[in-house]
Amino acid sequence: MNWWPLWLACGLITFAIRYSFIALEGHYKPPDWFVRWLPFVPIAALTALTVPELVLMSGQLGMADNPKFWAGLVAIAVAARWRNTLLTIGAGFAALGLLRWLG
Repeated sequence: MNWWPLWLACGLITFAIRYSFIALEGHYKPPDWFVRWLPFVPIAALTALTVPELVLMSGQLGMADNPKFWAGLVAIAVAARWRNTLLTIGAGFAALGLLRWLG
């Protein structure tokens, strides 16, 4: 199977989507409600990516004996207290390593 046409089509679609925002700059003003909600998009996307990884074990909801869940809570607490990305990542990894070592 020749993958080049598929890759080319995907590249063109991606380019068109990204270019549309540049081309419409100054010609289109989104509604105010849309602009107000834009800052929440990264938070929602990150939450949608991380929460299933933290609360599911082998496809089942499992938090009590799940070291990822507890390490995630430690990382959330550190992030809320100090607002330091590197400290948050380090604390989360340290908690996960400690919990896996103890378990």
